[in-house]
Amino acid sequence: MTQVTVHELSRTDARRIAVRAQLLGASRPTGLLDAVRHLTLLQIDPTAAIAPNADLVAWSRLGSSGYAPADLTTALADRALLELRAMVRPAEDLALYRAEMGEWPERGTPSSWREYHRTWVGANDACRRDILDRLGAAGPLPSREVPDSCELPWKSSGWSNNRNVTKLLELMVQRGEVAVAGRRGGDRLWDLAERVYPDAPAVPVEEALRIRDERRLRALGIARARGPECQVEPADVGKAGEPAVVEGVRGQWRVDPAQVGQPFAGRAALLSPFDRLIHDRKRAGELFGFDYQLEMYKPAAKHRWGYFALPILHGDRLVGKLDATADREAGVLRVNAVHEDVPFTKTMNAEIRGEIEDLARWLDVELVLPG
Repeated sequence: MTQVTVHELSRTDARRIAVRAQLLGASRPTGLLDAVRHLTLLQIDPTAAIAPNADLVAWSRLGSSGYAPADLTTALADRALLELRAMVRPAEDLALYRAEMGEWPERGTPSSWREYHRTWVGANDACRRDILDRLGAAGPLPSREVPDSCELPWKSSGWSNNRNVTKLLELMVQRGEVAVAGRRGGDRLWDLAERVYPDAPAVPVEEALRIRDERRLRALGIARARGPECQVEPADVGKAGEPAVVEGVRGQWRVDPAQVGQPFAGRAALLSPFDRLIHDRKRAGELFGFDYQLEMYKPAAKHRWGYFALPILHGDRLVGKLDATADREAGVLRVNAVHEDVPFTKTMNAEIRGEIEDLARWLDVELVLPG
């Protein structure tokens, strides 16, 4: 019987594995495509108090000399990268999702939603077929140019209530029938999936799930073996990697063995609030002791750190938050405050200031500091 290795990690070990895996160490990746292939995704979010999330995540890895937003636009236009369910992914990774699409909604849908999704799409089958016909004849099209002929409205307590065409298109993405072919301004352009996705054979579901777990662990470095069901991208990694325990942290972890014991050299970095290093707030608290909430949905009077505060990484620690806003009309990056979770040393101040200056340079605006 093969003995299973259980890695015993200190919190410092675990943090360094996580930082290095997210390409936030001293050695930067060589380009956008290499970075996304390693990270597996860039999350799309419309909030742009400083910059859109996908761009901000890419800049934090590549810096102003290594990344411009036009690079992402070009990669999407060339179909080297593709948009799938609000995530930018490498085009070759679509093969890992196609078989799952064929088993919708049993795969890729939280169990609590499966029956409702199945029933709702079935009730609106005539509209679904009309969408396919229209896109086939005239696509790509924005959703507002697709008539709503749904017989059963979509019911939700959120923003999607009665947004029938948009919701049906999103579920048709999960079924593998349509895809986002690009964007016009902030509007998604929809087309038949066969015109957008690469013509590559689908990887069988179980093999695809295993590969996705392995790639997710390589990108995270260390993660939970199990976690709550997630709509799009899980936080856990199943049986990928090897088991680990982290000193002072309860529960079982999975770690990428290739990243255990590797040398570490850190740097300063400013992170998007949606960055994968801190996306799992529980993990960020347990490994980094980092307390953070995105406060854009709170009244201004209740803000502790700011509307869209950027977590500040220094070495293997999350050390504070940057409260800043990019005012495009005025052409400035206005720093309102730098919140120190730990006292900054002279070296930390200099390195973090350097990243703030690089952010302003990347945005092509003037830096305005408080006072």
